[in-house]
Amino acid sequence: MIRVLLAEDVRILREALAGLLDREDDVEVVAQVAAGDAIVPAALRERPDVAVLDIELPGLDGVSAAAELARRLPGCRTLILTGVGRPGTLRRAMAAGVAGFMVKDSAPGDLVDAVRTVAAGGRVVDPQLAFAALDAPDCPLTDRECEVLRLTASGAEPPQIAARIGLSYGTVRNYLASAVTKLGARNRVDAIRIAAEAGWI
Repeated sequence: MIRVLLAEDVRILREALAGLLDREDDVEVVAQVAAGDAIVPAALRERPDVAVLDIELPGLDGVSAAAELARRLPGCRTLILTGVGRPGTLRRAMAAGVAGFMVKDSAPGDLVDAVRTVAAGGRVVDPQLAFAALDAPDCPLTDRECEVLRLTASGAEPPQIAARIGLSYGTVRNYLASAVTKLGARNRVDAIRIAAEAGWI
């Protein structure tokens, strides 16, 4: 039996996905969560084989949750679902150790097949997105710049970011300024837009 954790913030979609997977004789949804920061605690409690995660979740995005899950529960493999496939996001997901990456408009049967493939140790990536990722430019930002920009996009102010990740206020401001410059952005908001559209944050 393949034990699945499902993370999706839209209730009707989460319950529809759970119903789809639970219909299969060899699949059981053992946990459903609506927020990214609930993924790891639920996974540690239920010990799923596969975590099916929406990429955009409140609290912690799906890719960041997948990276944390890989550290805390390496036996659980991750399959990311996204509404909009961006090459940069695919690259970030692969770097986080994700085993599968699918767009939400895939056929229901494809999701079931993907869960089985991932559970068996294989990888599943939307083919068109994979080809686009090969042609996409590399992210010019450092990991720390991406982290600071991501936290800024979530609404955190530089003093809050500094306290959260253990840096000085000045260092956080420097990272933000550097990200703006590297992306050729007008300001922080523009830098967030550029990085998000590219799938870098």
